[in-house]
Amino acid sequence: MVKSTISPEEFVSTARWLRDPQKSMAIRFRALFTLKNIGGQSAIDHIGKVLFEDDSALLKHECAYCLGQMQDVYAIEILSKVLANTMEHPMVRHEAGEALGAIGTDECLKILQNYVNDSSKDVAETAQLAVNRIKYLRNCSEEQTTTSDSDHSIYSSVDPAPALGLKNDDQKKIENLRLVLIDPNESLFKRYQSMFSLRNLNTDESAMALADGLDCQDSALFRHEIAFVLGQMQRPITTAKLAKVLAEKSENEMVRHECAEALGAIATDETNQILKNYLNDDVRVVRESAIVALDVSDYNNSEQFQFLNN
Repeated sequence: MVKSTISPEEFVSTARWLRDPQKSMAIRFRALFTLKNIGGQSAIDHIGKVLFEDDSALLKHECAYCLGQMQDVYAIEILSKVLANTMEHPMVRHEAGEALGAIGTDECLKILQNYVNDSSKDVAETAQLAVNRIKYLRNCSEEQTTTSDSDHSIYSSVDPAPALGLKNDDQKKIENLRLVLIDPNESLFKRYQSMFSLRNLNTDESAMALADGLDCQDSALFRHEIAFVLGQMQRPITTAKLAKVLAEKSENEMVRHECAEALGAIATDETNQILKNYLNDDVRVVRESAIVALDVSDYNNSEQFQFLNN
């Protein structure tokens, strides 16, 4: 990944905008991703201060996500403190655990093993997945990790589970992966692997197979990741399913938030109109997600729009 370079004065301004609660959530998100792209200990320190000091679960969750994607061991202490704070929103603790899994050191593994039976189901499942990810990647031989061209990911994200490699024609592969995806008797780790395999196929058919995962009621964590992956794929064919889940007031707020951001990534006139209906949602995480999602939609639809100094 190419790092962004900005002047010291611009860096200070960007960090100040990230930490300023008077700034719009859209501006703060752009500042966050600018710091993520810059990288380094100073950027991590500023992101960490938001994790400890801010009152927006959405922003803090995204800060933890960015620290994981940066894969800098300097962030481990910050993330471990967030994960240990049982007073923190489960969505934020979950993301801190996933970030430690993305960094993937021995220290991260040791920390995560303490949370595989956490009282929060979302946190416990995250820790289990992260432990499995670290162990799986360590134990895989070169032959086991080799995939075909159709399994290769076009995405730059550090995923919580590696994709599976199935040597079938795409149509049969999609159905096989879908059956694993929606099977509550399969391990969550293998279902996640199926999820990312379907994403990597990157077709309307694989996206609709993925969308079936939004109906799986056994794990809110799983449903939220399905929505995230559909946002990565940016396929308008999934709009109706995402909108339906977003509209369900009884759904876990973490899932609704991710559906909103996925709609923003799809970035059509239809998704924009849907998102405008949630700018005053009763749930803070959802209404803030709608604000950010509309900003992302503007970015995706404009050649001129850029993240701060990116």
